[in-house]
Amino acid sequence: MAEEIEEIRRQKLEELRTRGETVDADESERQSPSEPVPVGGNADLSETVEEHGVVLVDFYADWCGPCRMLEPVVETIAAETDATVAKVDIDANQQLAAEYNVRGVPTLLLFADGQPVERFVGMQEEAQLRSVIEKHA
Repeated sequence: MAEEIEEIRRQKLEELRTRGETVDADESERQSPSEPVPVGGNADLSETVEEHGVVLVDFYADWCGPCRMLEPVVETIAAETDATVAKVDIDANQQLAAEYNVRGVPTLLLFADGQPVERFVGMQEEAQLRSVIEKHA
């Protein structure tokens, strides 16, 4: 039994080492974060859009029911696609929301190569968002 546990430990340690080497080798390529990135203002949004090829910006409010329903979809998009997901709280960033003509929440803007290319208002299906992201990736 002790030998089996030791073998499992050895295998797990080897997996971790291999995984670490893979991450190090890929660091030269810019990868999107696997979690949504909070945006604190225009400078943050501009930097995020400039650093990443495809960025899905989620304009939301904490008090918004559909925004809360969309949150798991947005988190999955961040974790499972090459798009970077940025979250903008419209109450904390009213000027930024006005600049992008956000009249209702949730509003999603998709940026590709630094330019806004798609806009969605209201609850969205994950499959539709994935399709649009793949189209612009």
